Amino acid sequence: MWSDTESKEDYLNFGEVSEIVTEILETEAMLPVSIGVFGNWGAGKSSLLNLIEQQIKSDEWIVIKFDAWLYQGFDDARTALLETIANYLIQAAKKEETILQKSKNLLARIDGLRLAGWLAEGTALAAGFPTFGLVSKIFGTAQNALDGIQDATESKQVLETGKAVVDSGKNLIKPPKQQTPPQQIDEFRNEYGEILQDLGKKLVIVIDNLDRCLPANAIQTLEAIRLFLFLNHTAFIIAADEEMIRHSVAEHYKDLSYRHQIDYLDKLIQIPIRVPKAGVLEIRAYLYMLYAIHQKVPTEKLANLRQFLETHLQQSWQDQSLNLEQVAKTIEEQDNQALLSDFERANRIAPLLANSPNVYGNPRIVKRILNTIKMRTKIADKRQMPLDEAIITKLVIFERCVASDVVAKFYQLINKEEGKPELLKELEHNNEQNLSTLSENKPIQEFIKEWVKLEPKLSDFDLRAAIYLSRETIPLNTYTAQLSQKNQEALSILLTTTSRTGSQNTQDAIRGLTSDEQISVMETLIEQLRKVNNWDKSPNGFVGACLLAEKSEDGARILNRFIIDLKQSVEQPWLNKALKNANWYKE
Repeated sequence: MWSDTESKEDYLNFGEVSEIVTEILETEAMLPVSIGVFGNWGAGKSSLLNLIEQQIKSDEWIVIKFDAWLYQGFDDARTALLETIANYLIQAAKKEETILQKSKNLLARIDGLRLAGWLAEGTALAAGFPTFGLVSKIFGTAQNALDGIQDATESKQVLETGKAVVDSGKNLIKPPKQQTPPQQIDEFRNEYGEILQDLGKKLVIVIDNLDRCLPANAIQTLEAIRLFLFLNHTAFIIAADEEMIRHSVAEHYKDLSYRHQIDYLDKLIQIPIRVPKAGVLEIRAYLYMLYAIHQKVPTEKLANLRQFLETHLQQSWQDQSLNLEQVAKTIEEQDNQALLSDFERANRIAPLLANSPNVYGNPRIVKRILNTIKMRTKIADKRQMPLDEAIITKLVIFERCVASDVVAKFYQLINKEEGKPELLKELEHNNEQNLSTLSENKPIQEFIKEWVKLEPKLSDFDLRAAIYLSRETIPLNTYTAQLSQKNQEALSILLTTTSRTGSQNTQDAIRGLTSDEQISVMETLIEQLRKVNNWDKSPNGFVGACLLAEKSEDGARILNRFIIDLKQSVEQPWLNKALKNANWYKE
């Protein structure tokens, strides 16, 4: 199986894009600059960032990688980013005492900014600066504390705590005179510029996983970035799903018009770059590389294969043909029949994976499909099921590329007709008269027509073992590769829950999840719901998601955002009724 992490190798011909970004960074006249690397989940943003980092000249740059998602729930995202930058500068200046002291002062000033935000949030906000949102936080905390005071002892404790906060603030940084938050921020920017000037280096801050954050964290990080915009020798590369960031802006600034939601991001990003969509040729090359890794092809030969495929992709406008024997011969693996068989399978399935609306050439989804195939193949071997990998591959692709209700109908036919449904035989003989019994959706029908042509033909096989195997594992229509066994079990329960009050088993499953696990399971449920085409009735997973939202504030926000989008295209009486008394749902 394959690791579900970003690659440090270029398997999708991203090198051309990363070289363009690197040229921008290394052109002195282009700095300062903010670059947005935009793409959907799993499109390869993180892999592209890795390539850019490898191409940057390390002796000229300080490269800071900031994973916004890691800090969610642990710290104020703005402060976390600022402190990360200051700590990198301290590390870079450790051999230069004067610069080192300036860097330490910069770190201390961050705490000063935090304190200034507490004291004068309104002033800083009016000046157009990020305020760290801490005035409301501390006053809210104080109000809650005072509301709960029952006697003089508790009152004394509150006063002592407040004094400790003030005393600690006095020791952070001592400017010669009282400064307003805008003045503090100006000092911060000036000191930062001086440090880079003294170091003789440029700084690039690479921000990843911003679109995985909750709206408040995403906006906090973007606000911190504003501190550094237009400072000399500085570049930002921000990787995100553009639509998810706009959702965060809309959620955080509820009164903004759609135009202003777009403007918010456009003002931060000077150069937007979109991750290229992987087409049939790119997906085929990607599959070749994944299969070669699985077959344990030596590292040197893998490098030769990657170079051969990259050259082929760059010249594909001249000739799209690719002879798999020629590929195998290039890496001296022409006698490796297992590898040749995998390459042949890659040729067959690449068009379906590149063009299916539920996969659409997404590299991470492709990898997860292959992992599911390998997992099921291993289980089938252990249980001595009469299934080879080609059959499992074809059925797994069907599950992932059509809606869950179509999968259910097809598998019901298989069980009903003793493993060999007549409809399958009709379709294999180009009789499409009864195709509508599976789906009325035209794109799905077109996909099924192409899927049926994929080898092997299935009408001669008893497919009941394959259906049993499918039900023994988590349905592929959900993203489960990053879920623990406990989370997968909770997910399985929530997908099949129909009782709006929730059985004891369901309640126990939800209670057993930590707050972070609740978010992961909710995101996975949403991915399942996004594939539903027919909302005439409550689909599998919806009731479970609602029950999870009742117990998880963060999960409720995620589901709430999905439903608001859904209701723009779906208006069903049952949906309004289900949401009527839901405390977590707000339009």
